[in-house]
Amino acid sequence: MHQEILKHVTSKIELSKEEQREFVGILTEKNIAKKEILIAPGQAVDCEYYVVKGCLKAYYLNKNGNKHIIQFALEDWWISDFEAFFGNYPAQLYVEAIEDSVLLGLHRDTLETLYKRIPKFERFFRIKTTNAFVALRSRILSSLQKNNKERYLEFCQKYPEIETRVPNYQIANYLGIKPESLSRLRKELL
Repeated sequence: MHQEILKHVTSKIELSKEEQREFVGILTEKNIAKKEILIAPGQAVDCEYYVVKGCLKAYYLNKNGNKHIIQFALEDWWISDFEAFFGNYPAQLYVEAIEDSVLLGLHRDTLETLYKRIPKFERFFRIKTTNAFVALRSRILSSLQKNNKERYLEFCQKYPEIETRVPNYQIANYLGIKPESLSRLRKELL
């Protein structure tokens, strides 16, 4: 299980065998079942999670009870309520398993210690954060500039594995379109 995360990390930074051992030694394994809530609003968020196996979603419920999916996460992705994690605030998001999932948790305090002991991890997480920021900006611009069909095609091109594993109504929610509109689009594209 640790081979996946080590491959993920060493694709961006070089680690000695000792540094690899130290890193995997601070990770905690967490198994969650389909539909299980990992994080709920109001909770303290002490960990960010690397997905070894499975699929999860992060979403916000507004005061009217409407769900807004912010993120999906499959194998080799990270998920959490990152604002709560980095800002040490109570969670605003739900993080829920779409499939049975195996995660590796990285605790915030341990992460700070890791930065001091192995500074190259700051570079790794800076790269991950920068990539996430760019992806978020791209998503916002796409929602402002493109129609439903263009956004759906872009989503399928960027994330083909999500499109096959996540129910259509959740993809529609993520894209900000009605499920019926997505069904029509998919029929039209076939």
